[in-house]
This record gives sequence, structure tokens and C-alpha cells, in this order.
Amino acid sequence: MRQKTFGGEGGRIPQICARLQKCSVFADVGCDHGYCAQYMLQSNLCERAIISDISQKSLNKAVKLLSDYAAQGRLSAVCCDGLSKVEGADLVLIAGMGGEEIVKILKDGYIPPAFVFQPMKNADLLRAYLIENGCAIEEDGIFKDNKFYFIIKGRAHGGTPAYSQAALSFGRDSLGNPLLKEYLSQEIDKTQAYLNSRMSEQNRSALNSKLAFLKGVHSGEIT
Repeated sequence: MRQKTFGGEGGRIPQICARLQKCSVFADVGCDHGYCAQYMLQSNLCERAIISDISQKSLNKAVKLLSDYAAQGRLSAVCCDGLSKVEGADLVLIAGMGGEEIVKILKDGYIPPAFVFQPMKNADLLRAYLIENGCAIEEDGIFKDNKFYFIIKGRAHGGTPAYSQAALSFGRDSLGNPLLKEYLSQEIDKTQAYLNSRMSEQNRSALNSKLAFLKGVHSGEIT
């Protein structure tokens, strides 16, 4: 079988794969090309894998990549919305979707026994949902691959101590990470640029509050 190179240190896919631990059945929901499932199977970190996508076209790309594992009986592919046809997985990855969309998938389906989530936006909504539902968040940090990404790893049960507003917004383990300061500097610059635009007083007030919060977290005054 042709081996796949997953990229150098810091790449988005390698960063996600680095958070995936050994399990019995791994599921990649919204699998796209199937690289993370390939990593798990190729590394013998799972006995079998389930790949799912709402798009049959995208799923077909992953099935083609992983055809040898399907022939071995180690891969199942399901075209479905979210977790609706994903059964028996003890580790689930959902990456590349918005936090609000991931929350909807969990509400419509279930919170997996173990999970790795990589939300593209609205990560705070996902963190709040996981904490409210008693999940144990084991890692909640930031990484960079040209752009900044947040990543959350945890389990369905065990609970998480209450988060501060800064931790909820940017991730508990991001606080104190130099990457977060770099990210916040960009967000501060964007927000200041928006303030130069014409807008209602209500929107301007909201942006000024956001800017003050960003600056407070950046300076360490808000933790």
C-alpha cells in the first residue's frame, strides 16, 4: 500500500492527527479526503474506521484513497448528516466545521465517548455546550498553519471546571501561549479597522466592548 506523508510539523492535518489516540473504532465525521482515517489505519491506532460525509462526492474521494482498508474489512463509509449513521465509534473526529454546526451535530446525535473537535469558527459556543453537558475537556488550545485554529480534545463524561470568559472565548490552554497573543493582535487590528467604517451606534458600542476585551486578554489583565 502506498504510504501517505501527512506533512511537516505544524501542518493542520498533522496537528489534528497528533491529538488522536489509540482506540477500537475511529470515526471521522465530515471526512473530506479521508487523510485522518488513513493516518489512524496506517498507524494501527484503530482496529477499524468509519468515514462519513454529507456529500457522496466527497465520500467517494476518501473511499478511493482507503480502498485497500475497505477490502480488508477495516473501513466502513456512510453518507449521512452528522452522526446519524455513525455507530459504535469510541473516538470521533469532527474537523473543519463551524462550532455552531458541531453543536447541532451533537444535539441531533450524541456526544461521543472520546472526541477531537477542530472548529473553524464559534469555538466558544462548542466549549460552552461541552462544559454544560458534563464533558471532560482534556486539551483546549491553539495552533497555526498559515491561519490560526482552535482544537478541543476530551471525553463525554468527567466534567470540566468552570471556564473564565477568556478561556471560553479562546481556549483554556491557549491562555499564555504566544500564538494566542499573535492571534489577538490580528483580531485587534481587524476590529480597529472595522471601527473606521460607518455603522450604527449600537454596533459601534459592541465593537468597542469587543476591542476592550481583546486588548485585556492580550495584555493579561483579563484571564
